[in-house]
Amino acid sequence: MARAARGAGEAGGPRRRGRVAKAAKAGGGRARSAGTRKKQAAAGGARKKQAADGGARKKQAAAPAPGGRADGLVRLNKLLADNGVASRRAADEMIEAGKVTIDGERTTTLGLRVDPDQQVVEVNGEILRSGKGQRRTYYLLNKPAGVVCTNDRRESRPRAVDLITDRNKGRIYSVGRLDEKSKGLLLLTNDGDFANRVMHPRYGVSKTYLVKLRGRVEDDTLNAIRDGVYLSGTKTRGIRVLIRKRSHEYTHLMVVLREGVNREIRRMFAQVGFKVVDLKRARIGHLTDRGLKIGSWRPLTRAEVEQLLAISNGEEEPGPHPDRRTRGRSGGRGGAGGPRGRRRG
Repeated sequence: MARAARGAGEAGGPRRRGRVAKAAKAGGGRARSAGTRKKQAAAGGARKKQAADGGARKKQAAAPAPGGRADGLVRLNKLLADNGVASRRAADEMIEAGKVTIDGERTTTLGLRVDPDQQVVEVNGEILRSGKGQRRTYYLLNKPAGVVCTNDRRESRPRAVDLITDRNKGRIYSVGRLDEKSKGLLLLTNDGDFANRVMHPRYGVSKTYLVKLRGRVEDDTLNAIRDGVYLSGTKTRGIRVLIRKRSHEYTHLMVVLREGVNREIRRMFAQVGFKVVDLKRARIGHLTDRGLKIGSWRPLTRAEVEQLLAISNGEEEPGPHPDRRTRGRSGGRGGAGGPRGRRRG
């Protein structure tokens, strides 16, 4: 019996030991797997924490200090605009023309960032300040013909900035330009960000002009204007044209632009063989010339400033104001040639 029991034990021993060994091995494997997963989870958590810390650092680095500055630096053209020297676009032209020095060294490089509290920036010999805490002012002028849009004090012709007689206006400049022969609405300010948002094409604030051309302009010519013409190698875009009145002698139009280049309307009609004999800007965004006589000005209200900024942020603005004299429609190729657009001279 003892031998039988021993034989049974020997017969069952190896199998049992094998099962125990396998179970122990499996248990060890599971323990190692659990440990590996814990390590991986810990490593993943560390990576997430590092990513979060890195994101926080990036966010801190990207966040500008009050006044739109990061680490005390400001773009050079913005500094000029904040000091009422010129709009950012005009400031870039001044920089390229070599009229700006930094610590006594003339620069013509666009996009430079400077620290106005640590560096001496001069324009035509005048030192600029940081512009922090400066009171912002905004004016709407109905510019007469014969007045120029420049801040150059050496200019002998009448300047638009001189027509603003408010003693508290500070150093302001015109937002964009109207050429000397043109009249109508002109914004003036010392707020560089506001000026950039109103005038830069990417913000899409519309400007509406009343245009008088010598001769009768036919529909195919107006369609060519709508399709775009090339000025200095760049094709005009997004132009709306409405017929107000036309005869054999003259054509009266309403033209709406969302981008502007120097003397754009005069140049694009010259491209198709017509001369502009009268040009008036009647609207900027929602602002109109109603109640504002030629040569007169008024300050903008806070609500008007905010409305213009809202338009530049993508909010819908009112369309052009076709008055009772307006004829035709602005859309597509049929715009100028609709039934109301035909007027015999």
